[in-house]
Amino acid sequence: MFDLAYAMGQGGSGAQGGGGFAAFVPIILMFVIFYFLLIRPQQKKAKSHQEMISNLKKGDRVITSGGIHGTITSLDENAVTVEIAEKVRVKVTRGSIAGLSQPAQGDSQKTEQNA
Repeated sequence: MFDLAYAMGQGGSGAQGGGGFAAFVPIILMFVIFYFLLIRPQQKKAKSHQEMISNLKKGDRVITSGGIHGTITSLDENAVTVEIAEKVRVKVTRGSIAGLSQPAQGDSQKTEQNA
Protein backbone atom coordinates (compact mmCIF):
# COMPACT_ATOMS: atom_id res chain seq x y z
CA MET A 1 0.00 0.00 0.00
CA PHE A 2 2.82 2.43 0.75
CA ASP A 3 4.37 1.54 -2.57
CA LEU A 4 1.28 2.92 -4.30
CA ALA A 5 1.47 6.16 -2.28
CA TYR A 6 5.09 6.67 -3.27
CA ALA A 7 4.26 6.04 -6.89
CA MET A 8 1.55 8.72 -6.93
CA GLY A 9 3.57 11.35 -5.06
CA GLN A 10 6.02 13.75 -6.66
CA GLY A 11 9.52 12.54 -6.83
CA GLY A 12 12.54 14.58 -5.93
CA SER A 13 13.46 14.99 -9.61
CA GLY A 14 12.33 18.66 -9.81
CA ALA A 15 10.08 18.13 -12.82
CA GLN A 16 8.45 21.56 -12.44
CA GLY A 17 11.46 23.71 -13.49
CA GLY A 18 11.20 26.81 -15.71
CA GLY A 19 10.39 29.23 -12.91
CA GLY A 20 7.46 31.63 -12.65
CA PHE A 21 8.23 33.62 -15.83
CA ALA A 22 7.17 30.78 -18.12
CA ALA A 23 3.68 30.96 -16.67
CA PHE A 24 3.38 34.65 -17.66
CA VAL A 25 4.48 34.21 -21.29
CA PRO A 26 0.98 33.27 -22.58
CA ILE A 27 -0.59 36.21 -20.70
CA ILE A 28 1.97 38.63 -22.14
CA LEU A 29 1.40 37.19 -25.61
CA MET A 30 -2.37 37.66 -25.25
CA PHE A 31 -1.88 41.30 -24.19
CA VAL A 32 0.33 41.96 -27.23
CA ILE A 33 -2.29 40.43 -29.55
CA PHE A 34 -5.10 42.47 -27.94
CA TYR A 35 -3.01 45.63 -28.23
CA PHE A 36 -2.38 45.25 -31.96
CA LEU A 37 -5.87 43.97 -32.85
CA LEU A 38 -8.09 46.10 -30.58
CA ILE A 39 -6.44 48.92 -28.66
CA ARG A 40 -4.11 50.42 -31.30
CA PRO A 41 -6.69 50.63 -34.14
CA GLN A 42 -9.21 52.23 -31.76
CA GLN A 43 -6.65 54.84 -30.69
CA LYS A 44 -5.86 55.63 -34.34
CA LYS A 45 -9.55 56.00 -35.16
CA ALA A 46 -10.14 58.30 -32.17
CA LYS A 47 -7.12 60.43 -33.11
CA SER A 48 -8.26 60.84 -36.73
CA HIS A 49 -11.82 61.71 -35.57
CA GLN A 50 -10.48 64.34 -33.17
CA GLU A 51 -8.31 65.78 -35.95
CA MET A 52 -11.31 65.90 -38.31
CA ILE A 53 -13.40 67.72 -35.68
CA SER A 54 -10.68 70.30 -35.06
CA ASN A 55 -10.33 70.96 -38.82
CA LEU A 56 -14.03 71.66 -39.47
CA LYS A 57 -14.76 74.88 -41.31
CA LYS A 58 -17.76 76.83 -42.54
CA GLY A 59 -19.30 75.27 -45.66
CA ASP A 60 -18.25 71.68 -44.93
CA ARG A 61 -20.89 69.05 -45.57
CA VAL A 62 -21.15 66.81 -42.50
CA ILE A 63 -23.07 63.86 -41.11
CA THR A 64 -24.03 63.86 -37.43
CA SER A 65 -23.96 60.74 -35.29
CA GLY A 66 -27.76 60.74 -35.52
CA GLY A 67 -27.53 60.45 -39.32
CA ILE A 68 -28.51 64.03 -40.20
CA HIS A 69 -26.77 65.44 -43.28
CA GLY A 70 -26.15 69.15 -43.50
CA THR A 71 -23.79 72.02 -44.18
CA ILE A 72 -21.92 73.93 -41.48
CA THR A 73 -23.05 77.55 -41.30
CA SER A 74 -21.19 78.64 -38.16
CA LEU A 75 -18.69 77.27 -35.69
CA ASP A 76 -18.36 77.72 -31.96
CA GLU A 77 -15.72 76.44 -29.57
CA ASN A 78 -17.95 73.55 -28.49
CA ALA A 79 -20.85 73.65 -30.96
CA VAL A 80 -21.53 73.68 -34.68
CA THR A 81 -24.59 75.09 -36.43
CA VAL A 82 -25.65 72.81 -39.28
CA GLU A 83 -28.15 73.79 -41.95
CA ILE A 84 -30.15 70.66 -42.77
CA ALA A 85 -32.66 72.30 -45.12
CA GLU A 86 -33.26 75.77 -46.46
CA LYS A 87 -33.62 78.09 -43.43
CA VAL A 88 -33.58 75.10 -41.02
CA ARG A 89 -30.55 75.17 -38.73
CA VAL A 90 -29.64 72.84 -35.91
CA LYS A 91 -26.98 73.47 -33.28
CA VAL A 92 -25.02 70.33 -32.34
CA THR A 93 -21.90 69.68 -30.30
CA ARG A 94 -18.67 69.10 -32.18
CA GLY A 95 -18.39 65.58 -30.80
CA SER A 96 -21.64 64.55 -32.45
CA ILE A 97 -20.22 65.13 -35.92
CA ALA A 98 -19.60 61.61 -37.23
CA GLY A 99 -17.79 62.56 -40.39
CA LEU A 100 -17.57 64.64 -43.51
CA SER A 101 -20.10 63.96 -46.24
CA GLN A 102 -18.89 63.66 -49.80
CA PRO A 103 -21.16 65.49 -52.23
CA ALA A 104 -23.10 63.21 -54.57
CA GLN A 105 -22.14 63.15 -58.24
CA GLY A 106 -25.20 65.24 -59.13
CA ASP A 107 -24.41 67.81 -56.43
CA SER A 108 -20.85 68.38 -57.66
CA GLN A 109 -22.08 68.88 -61.22
CA LYS A 110 -24.73 71.35 -60.01
CA THR A 111 -22.15 73.40 -58.11
CA GLU A 112 -19.87 73.46 -61.15
CA GLN A 113 -22.75 74.68 -63.34
CA ASN A 114 -23.69 77.37 -60.82
CA ALA A 115 -20.13 78.68 -60.61
